[in-house]
Amino acid sequence: MTETTKTHVILLSCGSFNPITKGHIHMFEKAREYLHKTGRFIVIGGIISPVHDSYGKPGLVSSRHRLTMCQLAVQSSDWIRVDPWECYQDTWQTTCSVLEHHRDLMKRVTGCILSNVNTPSTTPVIGQPQNQTPPPIYQNHGNMNHKPTAVKLWGKISESLGKICCVRPHIERFTFVDENANLGTTMRYEEIELRILLLCGSDLLESFCIPGLWKDSDMEVIVGDFGIVVVPRDGADTERIMNHSSILRKYKDNIVMVKDVMNHPMSIVSSTKSRLALQHGDGHVVDYLSQPVIDYILQSQLYINASG
Repeated sequence: MTETTKTHVILLSCGSFNPITKGHIHMFEKAREYLHKTGRFIVIGGIISPVHDSYGKPGLVSSRHRLTMCQLAVQSSDWIRVDPWECYQDTWQTTCSVLEHHRDLMKRVTGCILSNVNTPSTTPVIGQPQNQTPPPIYQNHGNMNHKPTAVKLWGKISESLGKICCVRPHIERFTFVDENANLGTTMRYEEIELRILLLCGSDLLESFCIPGLWKDSDMEVIVGDFGIVVVPRDGADTERIMNHSSILRKYKDNIVMVKDVMNHPMSIVSSTKSRLALQHGDGHVVDYLSQPVIDYILQSQLYINASG
């Protein structure tokens, strides 16, 4: 497949990130590596969206701290960014709502409709409206040396996001797009297919099977309209999990199971183990958290006397 016929993907990860661990970042890296290996996808960006403070999870520190730790964890990445929209809302948002927000936001920024798994691959989802004719930024010159890389494509989108920003008090390093802004069409690309996929561990997949925990309508949107990329946790029987949910079985073709992660102990994704290590002064915390995150936690005295 050529670069333009592959599905361009933005990976979105929702969660507490309390705190964000090395494993969370590794999930992004392993997912991107595997999706590229399939030959069907190009991952052009990753988004980390920490949950709202009103989520009510015991021991959840302020979003101000969690956003800062996430930013420190990705400061050296050229394709993963932290988005504070979810934290800035008046109350907790469902995963379905977060996905829909980012889909609608990308539509406003790019002037296009993002595809979902039910959209025919022949449908142009990034392109200038037919009545406008400025020269394309992303085009096929025949010479691959002139074609922007996926990272450059994400850079163009991120640059447009950054131009229309609203800075909130206490979190000055974070910017986000005002969804009420009249952006118009800011970019034009060769027609490609772009999707936002939810990135998660197999523990979230397993939670889909717990009766009453998720609304069926939300699961239909998450798995049916968007699709998910799952990085299995240690020893997780993903086939068994899939067979326990009629919705997961129905949309199994929309679920990408990342393989070849045996060399990575997914237990280090655990924020709980990280908090326990901090509380007990366990030196193994360096296995779980990056040094900038550890330094920030110690400076701010987070989790040291916390429970859970």
